[in-house]
Amino acid sequence: MKVTSQSFDGATGTDIELNDEVFGLDPRADILHRVVTWQLEKRRATARGTRERADVARTGKKFGNQKGGGTARHGDRRAPVFIGGGKAHGARVRDFNPSLNKKVRALGLKMALSSHAQAGTLIVMDSLAVAENKTKTLIADWAKLGTGKTALVIDGDMVDTSFALAAGNLHTINVMPAAGANVYDILKHDTLVLTRAAVDMLEARFNG
Repeated sequence: MKVTSQSFDGATGTDIELNDEVFGLDPRADILHRVVTWQLEKRRATARGTRERADVARTGKKFGNQKGGGTARHGDRRAPVFIGGGKAHGARVRDFNPSLNKKVRALGLKMALSSHAQAGTLIVMDSLAVAENKTKTLIADWAKLGTGKTALVIDGDMVDTSFALAAGNLHTINVMPAAGANVYDILKHDTLVLTRAAVDMLEARFNG
């Protein structure tokens, strides 16, 4: 698959050959759904488990007579009403960490990238440098690209500093390095913008 790179200065871009094994797959809804579900489950944090009545180490001996004591008829000291007793209806540890095969995760990321490539919402940039780190300059240059309402920008090892500073106040643009590329963020944005460094890193990630 060939795409033409773009730049903020309007210079004529060059044709880039994208690896069909990464950007040319037919997306499958079931694979994408499995990966997104796994990713969102991994983000969930469980509560710290508390000790309930059966978990505390206190005597189980009945410490008073059933009748005649003038008090409630408690059977042991583990009851929640006593200091040191078990917690009533306490928080329990829940497993929010389902497993997913690495091959399925890799396939999901390839399909997420391919979905933007097939839909024509993939843009490859030669550089993300913004003059004087100005948000105003970025807004003017960004309008020339014809992106959707929201965009995810993925750079190489590190996001270009001038672009990160200029886009910091724009809620419609999110940025991340190539190492952070994931299915959920790629799918939820209207446009995917990759630098040439990001393309090289993503292709090497799957072919290395």
